Amino acid sequence: MIQFSKMISSFFYIGFFPLASGTFGSLCAILFWWFFVPENLFYQLLLILFIIIIGTITSGIIESNLKLKDPSFIVIDEVAGMFISLFLIPKSFLLYIIGFFLFRLFDILKPSYINSVQKIPNGIGVMADDILAGLVTCLILNCIIFL
Repeated sequence: MIQFSKMISSFFYIGFFPLASGTFGSLCAILFWWFFVPENLFYQLLLILFIIIIGTITSGIIESNLKLKDPSFIVIDEVAGMFISLFLIPKSFLLYIIGFFLFRLFDILKPSYINSVQKIPNGIGVMADDILAGLVTCLILNCIIFL
């Protein structure tokens, strides 16, 4: 089970990229979303929920077995965050680039409300800060579209 959890939590070993694994994982998430995810509310919501659930479970297994808090190779949280950032956003190169930079900014700087949730144990904290960063990014992207 630990090997399966390592594969999933690292998003098929992308998290083992030697430099900026979170950024690389976020870029891979955008490419996956662009090429494989249709602009369909039900499908996108189902995929996001699946990634959040499997990411929380596998991240918790990794943390528990390796006795590490949010190891850098776990990037399934960045994948979930990017998927949430792009939820129902029309496929636009400019919007996706803006979304990528906004998400990475919130994920790296972790404003207080985002930072506070990462202390939650059992894989939930690993996922929660990126989920919040994704929600904020999605909100901003929708404001940009509205304007």
